[in-house]
Amino acid sequence: MTATGNIGGSPNSSGNTKKTLKIGWFSTGRGEGSYGLLKSALDARDSGDLPVEFAFVFVNRARGQNDLTDRYLGLVESRAIPLVTLSSRDFRRSHDNRPWPELREDFDRAAIGLLRPYSADIAVQAGYMLIAPLLCSEYLTLNLHPALPGGTIGMWQQAVWDVIGGGLDETGAMVHVSTEDVDEGPVLATSRFSVRGEGFDPLWAEITGSELHALKKDPGEDLPLFRAIRNAGLLRERPLLIETLKAVAAGRIDPTGAGEVADLTPVVERAAGS
Repeated sequence: MTATGNIGGSPNSSGNTKKTLKIGWFSTGRGEGSYGLLKSALDARDSGDLPVEFAFVFVNRARGQNDLTDRYLGLVESRAIPLVTLSSRDFRRSHDNRPWPELREDFDRAAIGLLRPYSADIAVQAGYMLIAPLLCSEYLTLNLHPALPGGTIGMWQQAVWDVIGGGLDETGAMVHVSTEDVDEGPVLATSRFSVRGEGFDPLWAEITGSELHALKKDPGEDLPLFRAIRNAGLLRERPLLIETLKAVAAGRIDPTGAGEVADLTPVVERAAGS
Protein backbone atom coordinates (compact mmCIF):
# COMPACT_ATOMS: atom_id res chain seq x y z
CA MET A 1 0.00 0.00 0.00
CA THR A 2 1.34 3.45 -0.84
CA ALA A 3 2.24 5.56 2.17
CA THR A 4 0.26 8.71 2.83
CA GLY A 5 1.67 9.96 6.14
CA ASN A 6 3.51 13.29 6.35
CA ILE A 7 2.69 14.18 2.76
CA GLY A 8 2.22 17.73 1.50
CA GLY A 9 2.85 19.88 -1.52
CA SER A 10 1.71 17.26 -4.02
CA PRO A 11 1.08 18.20 -7.66
CA ASN A 12 -2.18 20.02 -8.26
CA SER A 13 -4.54 19.59 -11.18
CA SER A 14 -2.62 22.08 -13.34
CA GLY A 15 0.53 19.98 -13.05
CA ASN A 16 2.37 22.49 -10.85
CA THR A 17 3.48 21.94 -7.28
CA LYS A 18 2.01 24.17 -4.62
CA LYS A 19 5.38 24.92 -3.03
CA THR A 20 9.01 23.94 -3.01
CA LEU A 21 9.28 20.20 -2.46
CA LYS A 22 10.39 19.35 1.07
CA ILE A 23 12.34 16.11 1.16
CA GLY A 24 13.70 13.89 3.88
CA TRP A 25 16.88 12.04 2.92
CA PHE A 26 17.76 8.57 4.22
CA SER A 27 21.23 7.10 3.82
CA THR A 28 23.73 4.80 5.48
CA GLY A 29 26.44 7.18 4.33
CA ARG A 30 29.08 4.52 4.08
CA GLY A 31 30.67 5.05 0.68
CA GLU A 32 31.47 7.25 -2.29
CA GLY A 33 28.16 6.46 -3.97
CA SER A 34 26.05 7.77 -1.08
CA TYR A 35 28.24 10.85 -0.70
CA GLY A 36 28.09 11.63 -4.40
CA LEU A 37 24.31 11.31 -4.53
CA LEU A 38 23.81 13.73 -1.66
CA LYS A 39 26.39 16.22 -2.92
CA SER A 40 24.85 16.17 -6.39
CA ALA A 41 21.43 16.92 -4.94
CA LEU A 42 22.79 19.69 -2.73
CA ASP A 43 24.72 21.26 -5.59
CA ALA A 44 21.64 21.14 -7.82
CA ARG A 45 19.59 22.77 -5.07
CA ASP A 46 22.19 25.45 -4.45
CA SER A 47 22.40 26.28 -8.16
CA GLY A 48 18.63 26.67 -8.35
CA ASP A 49 18.30 23.70 -10.71
CA LEU A 50 16.49 21.54 -8.14
CA PRO A 51 13.61 23.30 -6.33
CA VAL A 52 13.71 21.37 -3.08
CA GLU A 53 14.23 22.03 0.60
CA PHE A 54 15.93 19.41 2.74
CA ALA A 55 13.74 18.83 5.79
CA PHE A 56 16.30 16.46 7.31
CA VAL A 57 18.97 13.90 6.56
CA PHE A 58 18.76 10.63 8.50
CA VAL A 59 21.79 8.35 8.75
CA ASN A 60 21.75 4.94 10.41
CA ARG A 61 25.32 5.36 11.59
CA ALA A 62 26.92 7.58 14.21
CA ARG A 63 30.03 9.71 14.08
CA GLY A 64 33.17 7.69 14.72
CA GLN A 65 31.96 4.45 13.15
CA ASN A 66 33.69 5.00 9.83
CA ASP A 67 35.81 7.72 8.20
CA LEU A 68 33.60 7.79 5.11
CA THR A 69 30.50 8.15 7.27
CA ASP A 70 32.13 10.99 9.18
CA ARG A 71 32.82 12.71 5.85
CA TYR A 72 29.18 12.27 4.90
CA LEU A 73 27.95 13.70 8.20
CA GLY A 74 30.32 16.62 7.76
CA LEU A 75 28.80 17.38 4.37
CA VAL A 76 25.30 17.52 5.87
CA GLU A 77 26.41 19.76 8.72
CA SER A 78 28.31 22.08 6.37
CA ARG A 79 25.05 22.80 4.53
CA ALA A 80 23.12 23.55 7.74
CA ILE A 81 20.61 20.73 7.18
CA PRO A 82 18.96 19.08 10.21
CA LEU A 83 20.92 15.86 10.78
CA VAL A 84 19.42 12.90 12.64
CA THR A 85 21.50 9.81 13.36
CA LEU A 86 20.66 6.49 14.95
CA SER A 87 23.28 3.78 14.68
CA SER A 88 21.67 0.50 13.64
CA ARG A 89 24.83 -1.28 14.82
CA ASP A 90 24.59 0.22 18.30
CA PHE A 91 20.82 -0.31 18.35
CA ARG A 92 21.29 -4.02 17.76
CA ARG A 93 24.02 -4.24 20.40
CA SER A 94 21.72 -2.58 22.93
CA HIS A 95 19.08 -5.19 22.13
CA ASP A 96 21.19 -8.26 22.96
CA ASN A 97 22.36 -8.64 19.35
CA ARG A 98 19.04 -10.16 18.38
CA PRO A 99 18.70 -11.09 14.68
CA TRP A 100 18.08 -7.95 12.63
CA PRO A 101 14.77 -9.17 11.14
CA GLU A 102 13.40 -9.17 14.70
CA LEU A 103 14.55 -5.58 15.23
CA ARG A 104 13.60 -3.86 11.97
CA GLU A 105 10.25 -2.53 13.12
CA ASP A 106 11.63 -1.53 16.53
CA PHE A 107 14.41 0.41 14.83
CA ASP A 108 11.95 2.08 12.46
CA ARG A 109 9.77 3.15 15.39
CA ALA A 110 12.79 4.66 17.11
CA ALA A 111 13.79 6.48 13.92
CA ILE A 112 10.27 7.78 13.33
CA GLY A 113 10.21 9.08 16.89
CA LEU A 114 13.41 11.04 16.33
CA LEU A 115 12.02 12.47 13.08
CA ARG A 116 8.69 13.68 14.54
CA PRO A 117 9.84 17.33 14.73
CA TYR A 118 10.43 17.42 10.97
CA SER A 119 7.88 17.48 8.17
CA ALA A 120 8.60 16.29 4.64
CA ASP A 121 6.52 15.98 1.48
CA ILE A 122 8.43 12.92 0.33
CA ALA A 123 11.43 10.93 1.48
CA VAL A 124 14.34 9.67 -0.57
CA GLN A 125 16.42 6.57 0.09
CA ALA A 126 19.84 7.09 -1.49
CA GLY A 127 22.26 4.46 -0.30
CA TYR A 128 20.08 3.47 2.66
CA MET A 129 21.09 -0.12 3.33
CA LEU A 130 18.28 -1.16 5.67
CA ILE A 131 14.98 -2.79 4.87
CA ALA A 132 12.58 -0.34 6.51
CA PRO A 133 9.00 -1.67 6.57
CA LEU A 134 7.53 1.01 8.84
CA LEU A 135 9.43 3.94 7.38
CA CYS A 136 7.94 3.35 3.96
CA SER A 137 4.45 3.40 5.46
CA GLU A 138 5.19 6.60 7.41
CA TYR A 139 6.63 8.49 4.42
CA LEU A 140 5.99 8.40 0.71
CA THR A 141 9.50 7.19 -0.01
CA LEU A 142 11.39 7.07 -3.31
CA ASN A 143 14.26 4.65 -3.61
CA LEU A 144 17.15 4.72 -6.08
CA HIS A 145 17.98 1.18 -7.17
CA PRO A 146 20.92 0.26 -9.44
CA ALA A 147 19.06 -2.13 -11.72
CA LEU A 148 16.27 -1.97 -14.26
CA PRO A 149 12.71 -3.17 -13.53
CA GLY A 150 12.63 -6.95 -13.44
CA GLY A 151 16.35 -7.10 -12.71
CA THR A 152 18.36 -7.59 -9.54
CA ILE A 153 16.68 -7.22 -6.16
CA GLY A 154 19.11 -6.28 -3.41
CA MET A 155 22.59 -4.81 -3.12
CA TRP A 156 24.38 -2.93 -5.90
CA GLN A 157 27.24 -5.42 -5.80
CA GLN A 158 24.86 -8.23 -6.76
CA ALA A 159 23.41 -6.08 -9.54
CA VAL A 160 26.87 -5.72 -11.11
CA TRP A 161 27.64 -9.42 -10.79
CA ASP A 162 24.29 -10.26 -12.38
CA VAL A 163 25.23 -8.17 -15.41
CA ILE A 164 28.55 -10.02 -15.69
CA GLY A 165 27.10 -13.46 -14.98
CA GLY A 166 24.31 -12.93 -17.49
CA GLY A 167 26.61 -11.53 -20.16
CA LEU A 168 24.15 -8.65 -20.56
CA ASP A 169 24.43 -5.95 -23.19
CA GLU A 170 22.91 -3.21 -21.05
CA THR A 171 21.92 -2.33 -17.54
CA GLY A 172 20.66 0.75 -15.76
CA ALA A 173 18.92 2.13 -12.71
CA MET A 174 15.45 3.10 -11.58
CA VAL A 175 13.69 5.28 -9.05
CA HIS A 176 10.68 3.56 -7.52
CA VAL A 177 8.32 3.87 -4.59
CA SER A 178 9.69 2.04 -1.58
CA THR A 179 7.31 -0.58 -0.20
CA GLU A 180 7.53 -3.58 2.10
CA ASP A 181 8.30 -5.65 -1.00
CA VAL A 182 11.98 -4.81 -1.38
CA ASP A 183 12.88 -3.12 -4.71
CA GLU A 184 9.48 -4.00 -6.16
CA GLY A 185 7.41 -0.85 -5.58
CA PRO A 186 5.86 1.15 -8.45
CA VAL A 187 8.53 2.50 -10.80
CA LEU A 188 8.67 6.25 -11.48
CA ALA A 189 11.66 6.61 -13.78
CA THR A 190 14.42 4.59 -15.42
CA SER A 191 17.69 5.12 -17.24
CA ARG A 192 19.63 2.50 -19.17
CA PHE A 193 23.12 2.29 -20.65
CA SER A 194 25.18 -0.12 -22.74
CA VAL A 195 27.95 -2.21 -21.24
CA ARG A 196 29.33 -3.11 -24.66
CA GLY A 197 31.47 -1.29 -27.19
CA GLU A 198 34.55 0.82 -26.68
CA GLY A 199 35.71 0.74 -23.09
CA PHE A 200 33.84 -2.47 -22.29
CA ASP A 201 34.57 -5.06 -25.00
CA PRO A 202 38.26 -5.55 -24.05
CA LEU A 203 37.19 -6.09 -20.44
CA TRP A 204 34.63 -8.70 -21.45
CA ALA A 205 37.32 -10.40 -23.52
CA GLU A 206 39.55 -10.64 -20.44
CA ILE A 207 37.06 -12.91 -18.67
CA THR A 208 36.20 -15.16 -21.61
CA GLY A 209 36.02 -18.74 -20.34
CA SER A 210 36.09 -17.72 -16.67
CA GLU A 211 33.57 -19.01 -14.15
CA LEU A 212 31.58 -16.36 -12.28
CA HIS A 213 32.17 -17.92 -8.86
CA ALA A 214 35.93 -17.86 -9.49
CA LEU A 215 35.83 -14.20 -10.53
CA LYS A 216 33.87 -13.30 -7.41
CA LYS A 217 36.56 -14.96 -5.31
CA ASP A 218 39.56 -13.52 -7.15
CA PRO A 219 39.88 -10.66 -8.06
CA GLY A 220 36.38 -9.96 -6.75
CA GLU A 221 35.28 -6.33 -6.95
CA ASP A 222 38.73 -5.39 -8.25
CA LEU A 223 37.84 -7.05 -11.54
CA PRO A 224 38.26 -4.31 -14.20
CA LEU A 225 34.90 -5.14 -15.80
CA PHE A 226 33.18 -4.96 -12.42
CA ARG A 227 34.72 -1.55 -11.73
CA ALA A 228 33.85 -0.25 -15.20
CA ILE A 229 30.19 -1.23 -14.87
CA ARG A 230 29.96 0.22 -11.38
CA ASN A 231 31.59 3.49 -12.39
CA ALA A 232 29.30 3.85 -15.39
CA GLY A 233 26.33 3.26 -13.12
CA LEU A 234 27.44 5.82 -10.55
CA LEU A 235 27.88 8.38 -13.30
CA ARG A 236 24.24 7.97 -14.26
CA GLU A 237 22.53 7.28 -10.94
CA ARG A 238 23.14 10.82 -9.74
CA PRO A 239 21.49 12.64 -12.67
CA LEU A 240 18.69 10.04 -12.72
CA LEU A 241 17.77 10.86 -9.14
CA ILE A 242 18.10 14.61 -9.67
CA GLU A 243 16.01 14.60 -12.85
CA THR A 244 13.35 12.46 -11.19
CA LEU A 245 13.09 14.84 -8.25
CA LYS A 246 12.92 17.81 -10.62
CA ALA A 247 10.07 16.14 -12.50
CA VAL A 248 8.24 15.36 -9.26
CA ALA A 249 8.64 18.96 -8.07
CA ALA A 250 7.33 20.23 -11.43
CA GLY A 251 4.37 17.85 -11.39
CA ARG A 252 5.54 15.88 -14.43
CA ILE A 253 5.97 12.64 -12.46
CA ASP A 254 3.42 11.37 -9.95
CA PRO A 255 5.47 10.41 -6.84
CA THR A 256 2.94 7.73 -5.89
CA GLY A 257 3.86 5.77 -9.01
CA ALA A 258 0.35 6.00 -10.44
CA GLY A 259 1.49 7.49 -13.73
CA GLU A 260 3.51 6.16 -16.63
CA VAL A 261 7.14 5.22 -16.10
CA ALA A 262 9.40 8.00 -17.37
CA ASP A 263 12.36 6.93 -19.50
CA LEU A 264 14.96 9.54 -18.59
CA THR A 265 17.78 7.90 -20.54
CA PRO A 266 18.32 10.79 -23.00
CA VAL A 267 18.65 13.51 -20.35
CA VAL A 268 20.73 11.27 -18.09
CA GLU A 269 23.10 10.40 -20.93
CA ARG A 270 23.55 14.08 -21.70
CA ALA A 271 24.36 14.75 -18.05
CA ALA A 272 26.79 11.82 -18.04
CA GLY A 273 28.56 13.26 -21.08
CA SER A 274 27.75 10.36 -23.39
